[in-house]
Amino acid sequence: MQTDIDPRSLIGRKAFDRKGAKIGTVDEVYLDDATGVPEWAAVRTGLFTRDAFVPLEPSEFVDGTLVIPFDRALIRDAPDFGVGRHLSPEQELQLYRHYGLDSAPSGGTGPDRDFGRLAGHEE
Repeated sequence: MQTDIDPRSLIGRKAFDRKGAKIGTVDEVYLDDATGVPEWAAVRTGLFTRDAFVPLEPSEFVDGTLVIPFDRALIRDAPDFGVGRHLSPEQELQLYRHYGLDSAPSGGTGPDRDFGRLAGHEE
């Protein structure tokens, strides 16, 4: 995904799977604490359902929407960690495995690293 996009501009945008099926609306964006780069988005999958975490890399922001290169079923089956707080290193690794992504982006996964800081939240 483009790294020059303000992560707050993704909030409220529609999200679609690789086949063009609507997933839901971006609820929150999580930043890598070490780099500040948007790393995960929580997508509200329906009115009475939960948020599904999706990786922003290799997703694309196209014509004002977030296109996630995975099937809708896989996205909806992503581990549910709740929203509004940090993702732990273990939770983030579970998400990488769920999506079949090789590993976390460069920067490492050392024990002192915090993951998944919310965009727009100072700590």
